Order: sequence, then structure tokens, then C-alpha cells
Amino acid sequence: MAILEVSGLQKRYGNTEVLKNISLELERGETLAVIGPSGSGKTTLLRCLNFLETPDEGRISVCGETLWSGKDPAARREETLRKKRLHFGLVFQNFHLFPQYTALQNVTLAGRLLARENPDFPKKKRELYAQLEEKGRALLAQVGLAQREDHYPHQLSGGQQQRVAIARALALHPDILCFDEPTSALDPELTGEVLRVLRGLAEQNTTMLVVTHEMAFAREAADRVLFMDQGVVVEEGTPEGIFEHPQKARTRQFLSRYSG
Repeated sequence: MAILEVSGLQKRYGNTEVLKNISLELERGETLAVIGPSGSGKTTLLRCLNFLETPDEGRISVCGETLWSGKDPAARREETLRKKRLHFGLVFQNFHLFPQYTALQNVTLAGRLLARENPDFPKKKRELYAQLEEKGRALLAQVGLAQREDHYPHQLSGGQQQRVAIARALALHPDILCFDEPTSALDPELTGEVLRVLRGLAEQNTTMLVVTHEMAFAREAADRVLFMDQGVVVEEGTPEGIFEHPQKARTRQFLSRYSG
């Protein structure tokens, strides 16, 4: 069974249709790369999956549980959406770290807030926070930042900040890790740092949905590639199928700029 099932997803802003009947599936441990030109709806798709935007129509299911149905008014309640977001971890283009917190504090902040909802929190506060810090340090080590836990964002390079953001997304153990063009705000030298982390996560069978303009990553590290244009899924398949034998003329046109 697919860990993520999306069917008939639609999103409009006024009279503009941004997503037009999007359907896709994602298997556990799979890396799906989403490529396409700017304005094709890729970021909106991620924001709808993470409930930062509310779709107008469609269904979103994770692990067999329907998280969203456009026909269910209760699904739009903020309290309900907040719980559903925990199924996903989202890494933004521009890091969005809290400048007043260290790398470790950024990674553990969401966990600390959730810990307060534990009925035993008053009695176990110190123990719970210690566990969060231990896990946070392990995650920072995983992304190569074991020596940077006490650094503030302004003391880190762009690539290091993005790796902190990845550790933060991993901290709540989401079912699906989503990336919105995670290297777009980085120069080429720092891009390599982040791509190495993504490749490492893919090798560990982390379930990922990656919106990217890095064709080399999509080709080498993804299990499947989905090409979007003008709010629709034009074509999807294996990296070899999409890059070597695209079936649609629009896919061939888009990829022709990367052929050299």
C-alpha cells in the first residue's frame, strides 16, 4: 500500500487554476522528484500536502487514513490541520530558522512545544527535554553539524542553515519529508553540501517528495520523477524513462535545456 495517496487535487486562486486534478502515489521509502518550470504548481502542491494551503477539491491519504477531503467541512479547522501536518516535514527554500535560537534549539523547538501537551510534563519536564536534546544532537551529527549545535543562524553558512532545517524537519519523525527546491537559495559550492545530505537520506530509504531544479539529483537519487506543467502532471516514470525516453513533447522540450 502506498504511504501517500493523492487524488483529484485542485487549487484555485480566484479564477486562476493552479492545480488541476493532481493525482499521485508515494511508496514508503521512496524518493519522488517533482520537476517542472516555474509557475507549474510544484510549490502549491507541497503546501497543499502540508496543509499550509487548503485544496478546493480532492483527497489526501497517508498510511490509509484520509487526512483531507474537500467535502468534509471539519477538515478545515485549524486544530485538525495542525495535527495532520505532523505527518509531513517540510524544508523550505529559504531555511526559515529562528534567528534568536541556536542550531540545537531550532531542531528541538517543535518537540518542546509538543512535550508540553504530555499529561506528565510537569513531573517529567527535565527528562523529556534531555531526550529531545539527545535526539537533536544526533540529527545534527547526521547532517554533518555536530560541532555547530551552539551556533546561531547568522554564524552559519547558507548550506549549514539548510542542513539545520533538514534536521529540524526530521526531528518529529514525519511519515513523509518534503523539500521545496532546497538548494535554490544557495550558491553552487554550498548546493553540494545539501545534495549530499539528500542523497544520504535517500540511501536510508527515507520517504521523500522533493521539488527540485537539480536535474542531476532527480536523475541519480530519485526512484521516480514527476514532471508538472501548468498545474497538471504531464508525465511520470523512472529517472531513466523520463530523462532518456520521455513520451511527451512538453517533457522533451523542458529537458532539452539540460541536455548539455
